[in-house]
Amino acid sequence: MGSFKQNLKDTSLGLTEAAQEHWNDFVQFMREAWILLLLLGAGLVATWWFIDPPPPKHVVLATGSAGGEYEELGKKYAAYFAKRGITLELLPTNGAQENIDHLVDRKDPVQAAFVQAGVFSPKGIEGIQSLGSISYEPIWFFYRGPAVKAANFEELRSRFKHFVNSKVSVGVEGSGTHAQAMHILKVSGLDKGSQFVYLPGAQAVKALQNGEIDGVFIADGFAAQNVQTLLNDPSLHLVNFKRAAAFSHLLPFLRILKVPEGGFNLARNFPDKNINLMATTTQLLIDDRMHPAIQFLFLEAAKEINGRATFFTERGEFPSFTNSSIPESPVAVHFQQKGSPLLMDYLPFWLAELVNRLFVVLLPFCAFAYPVLLVLPSFRKRRVQMKINRMYGALKKFEGELITSYDSSKHDEYLARIDLMECEALKIEVCKSMSGDYYALRTSIDYVRNCLNRGVHPYQTGDMEVVRVPD
Repeated sequence: MGSFKQNLKDTSLGLTEAAQEHWNDFVQFMREAWILLLLLGAGLVATWWFIDPPPPKHVVLATGSAGGEYEELGKKYAAYFAKRGITLELLPTNGAQENIDHLVDRKDPVQAAFVQAGVFSPKGIEGIQSLGSISYEPIWFFYRGPAVKAANFEELRSRFKHFVNSKVSVGVEGSGTHAQAMHILKVSGLDKGSQFVYLPGAQAVKALQNGEIDGVFIADGFAAQNVQTLLNDPSLHLVNFKRAAAFSHLLPFLRILKVPEGGFNLARNFPDKNINLMATTTQLLIDDRMHPAIQFLFLEAAKEINGRATFFTERGEFPSFTNSSIPESPVAVHFQQKGSPLLMDYLPFWLAELVNRLFVVLLPFCAFAYPVLLVLPSFRKRRVQMKINRMYGALKKFEGELITSYDSSKHDEYLARIDLMECEALKIEVCKSMSGDYYALRTSIDYVRNCLNRGVHPYQTGDMEVVRVPD
C-alpha cells in the first residue's frame, strides 16, 4: 500500500491529466463548432433586443395645469422613478383632453397621463390602457358673497336666483374641471343659466378672491394649492351637494365624499355642518405599447404614493381597479391578482428587470438551443468519422491503382503519396473516444507502405496472381 504522500501525488496527477484532457476536448470542440455557436449567440442577442427589449431609461408623463394636484403628484412619481434609475419627465398640460390627445397620437413621446374619469368618451379611442384609479378628485364649487341656501343652488334654473346673472368659472375647455362642471350643471338644468368664463385653475382662484368673478368650479385634490387657498379664505363659501346620491346615480363615475362639521378647519368650524362633496377619480392611463417593467414601476409608485391614508381615502384604497371606462392593461390585471414580480421586492429595479428578462428570453431560447447543443458532440464525431472515411476511400483508391497499373519505376512517387496521406491523417484531431478509428487508419496507411517496401511487391503483376478486393 503506497504512502499517503504518494497517493496524494497520484490523485493530483490524475486530476490534472483529466482536466487537461477535458480542456483539449473543449478547445477542439470550439474549433469545430464555433460557427454554430456563433449563430446561436446571434439568435440570443436578437431575441434579447428585439423580442424582449430592455425598458427605456426615459419616460414622459403628462400631468395637468400649474398649481394643481397633478403637478405635485407628478413630482412624487418622478422622485420615485429616479430612485430606480429611470428619468420621468413631467409635461404640464391644460387638462384631460390634451392628455388624451397626447396618448392617442402614436408619434407623441408621452407614454402616461393623469386623466379624470368621466371627462371623455372611450368610444373610438384606441391604443390607450388603464393602470387603474389612483385617487379621488373632489369637485368643489366656491363662491363669494352672502351664504346661499342649498335649495337655491340645487333647484332648476327658473328658481336659481343667486347665480342667474353671476360670472362662474367652469375651467378651461378640454380640462377635467370643465368636463365635471358641465356634467353637474347639465343634469341640474343650470348649464345655460350663468355667465360662464373659462379660466385655468390658478387664474380662477385669483379672480374669485379679487371679486372679478362670483363662483368657481375646481376639480382637484384636497391637498392641491388652489383648493387649499380657497379653503383657507374665510370670505368664500363652499357648496354642499345635498342631493349627492342623485348625482352619483345620474353620473355613475361620480363618488360621494362626506365631510364632517368642522372637518376642514375646526377652529373656524368650517364647514358649519356635515356636507357632501361629489368626486371623480383620477385614472393613470398609458400608451398600450409601454414596456411591462415600466408599467409595474408605475403601479408600485401608485401603491406607495397613492396608497397612503389621506383626508378622503383610507390606507391601501388605491390603486383601485374598478369602474374604469378604459380597458385595463394586462399588467394591471396581473398586479391586481398577484402583485409585482417577486424579484422587485428584493432586488434593485434594474437587476430585477435583468433577471426577469433572462428568464423570459433564456428559457424559450434554451428549449430550442438545448437539443442543438446535445447534437453537437455526435455532429463532431460524425464530422471526424467522415474525414477518416474519406482517408480510407483515398487509400483504397490508391491501392486499386497499384493493383491495376503498378510501375516499379514510380516506386519513390508511390511512397511520397503514401507519406502525404499519413501527413494528412496526422492533422485530424480526434477525441479520446475515437482514438481506435484514428490509429486503425494510420495502421492501414502503414500497411500499404510496408507492402510497397517489401522485396517482392504484392502489387507488381507478372507471374504472381493478383487478388482483387471487391468494392
